[in-house]
Amino acid sequence: MDFLEKAKIRLEHWVEHSDHHIEDYTSFAEQLDQEGKTESAAYIREMIELNKKSTECLKNALNALV
Repeated sequence: MDFLEKAKIRLEHWVEHSDHHIEDYTSFAEQLDQEGKTESAAYIREMIELNKKSTECLKNALNALV
């Protein structure tokens, strides 16, 4: 397997991993809201948006390989 094939696999893994984190963070923010910790939930949601941006960068890098 050459470097570019490995790079594609690595990027695909990172995108999937990041997507799973976003799901977990979203659930956690909802739980914080339910406990009345809306400020903490808001920070988690802000981090989710940053994570989505980084995931988009990973997807762009993957698409640029093809």
